[in-house]
Amino acid sequence: MKAKKDLKIEIMAIGSELLTPYFQDTNSLFLTERLNDLGMEVSYKTIVGDDWDDLVLSIKQAFSRTDIIIAMGGLGPTQDDRTREAFATALERKLIFNKELLQKIEERFKRRGLSMPAVNKKQSYVIDGAEILENRNGTAPGLWLDTGSNKIILLPGPPHELKSMFDESACPHLKEFKTDYTARKVLKITGLTESKIETLILDLYPDDPYLRLTILSHPGQIEIHLSSHSKKSQEQADERVQKLEINILERLKENVFSASGEELEEVVGNLLRLNKRTLAVAESCTGGLLGHRLTNVPGSSDYFLQGVVAYSNEAKINALGVSPALIEKYGAVSSQVAEAMAQGIREKALSNLGLAVTGIAGPTGGTPEKPVGLVYIALAWDKGSELKKNLFMGNRDKIKYQSSQKALDMVRRHLAKNKKKKRALK
Repeated sequence: MKAKKDLKIEIMAIGSELLTPYFQDTNSLFLTERLNDLGMEVSYKTIVGDDWDDLVLSIKQAFSRTDIIIAMGGLGPTQDDRTREAFATALERKLIFNKELLQKIEERFKRRGLSMPAVNKKQSYVIDGAEILENRNGTAPGLWLDTGSNKIILLPGPPHELKSMFDESACPHLKEFKTDYTARKVLKITGLTESKIETLILDLYPDDPYLRLTILSHPGQIEIHLSSHSKKSQEQADERVQKLEINILERLKENVFSASGEELEEVVGNLLRLNKRTLAVAESCTGGLLGHRLTNVPGSSDYFLQGVVAYSNEAKINALGVSPALIEKYGAVSSQVAEAMAQGIREKALSNLGLAVTGIAGPTGGTPEKPVGLVYIALAWDKGSELKKNLFMGNRDKIKYQSSQKALDMVRRHLAKNKKKKRALK
């Protein structure tokens, strides 16, 4: 085994379904995060199908280039579950029948009032020399094996089985290889493009090899990921990240809506609660997405009063009191109608704030004057209103999500601005 600082780790996701467009490997993201918490970096991620020759070859390649191999999937009872057998072949070791393990699998079926199918017996075979990792959530046991040159962890594919097994059984084995103390922080930003953020913080990119800054773009928001490693102490790792975070916040100011992991709807909910304000929404092109995001936050009934999806012109007129003449003159997708929708929902719900969205999500319905992606968002309150004209890019889902994100951000900025005014008056 190499010195700890030189450790190379490979995550292997096994299963032909992962090579199709219908399934995503999310387990490797979980494992990477857990390994990073231990101060361990992942060198390789491999996805391999169920073909026997491909599987054995990939395992042998992993043995040759990495020290720790964490493989997931292919431990089930069916014919195409071959991970256990392939690792045994690559290691030139036997599979040993474990009677006690078979009894545990049978007992699990009995507790559910079922008889164990004969095919499940294959799950009671263990690679010679391996330690069994208990599966409290399924029938597929995991395995830990130390060959001297490699450490091997085999985990089941279902996420609810993998996560508990890794945390409870596999992680303790890896803690002895913890190399660094780590600290991480994610800053979430709206209102600025990725390139603008890059320009504003370009000189803040660290030269320190133990400190990293990464900018990631998502629909409606940008994330800055900060990470630090220290061989000395947790305090040193935390301090490095905190100093960089403070410098970035000074540059990006109110465009940063979260530094603690909250989603925008959570931040808006907290601000509404703190300011003792209520909100109602009127949606057209977002089709209820805005209300869904707001009510997805526990306790949202404290501040969210009502949501109306007024998709047709008739619904805008009947449910929100928008003037037919206004729609006739300016069209349903217009600043005038957006403001009327916001005022209409505020008055009908008796809320402090009324928020409205109307636009063209596409892919059809656009014109040269009003193209796909054109969205008007209005926020109304007792003493005024605010309107934003937007032109979003992307497919229908992305346009809907960006519209909801922009709408929530309008509420956030409005409440933050009012908070500053109150402080100034004190």
